[in-house]
Amino acid sequence: MKDGLVAGLTHMQTYVTTLEMRAKQLAGDIFSTPAMISLMEYTCVLLVAPYLDENEQTVGIHVDVRHMAPTKIGQSVTVTAELLEVKDNKLRFRLSAMNDQHVKIGEGTHRRAMISTNSFAARTPQ
Repeated sequence: MKDGLVAGLTHMQTYVTTLEMRAKQLAGDIFSTPAMISLMEYTCVLLVAPYLDENEQTVGIHVDVRHMAPTKIGQSVTVTAELLEVKDNKLRFRLSAMNDQHVKIGEGTHRRAMISTNSFAARTPQ
């Protein structure tokens, strides 16, 4: 890990929702909870990426998120991730998501673990 990965760092990323992100069980084209969580996790990945060494990555280990309001497919969603804690190669984030109508659609926390890609790959069953 490179210097500078400390609590207080933030990253904001805007995504356009697509049909692949729709809640398939609904009749309308509505943004799904799993897709929102995926964008939240990816925003955390983007926040941390500049601070990782070549053989390091992060993996998600816990998600606690509320999906609070619907968003139509085609709308933009902006996710904000704030790094709250770095401890023992574990990272804790606060997350929020707003749609392009400035409606908060989600919030919560997420935890990721930093791993060595070399040792992680060796432990993965073939």
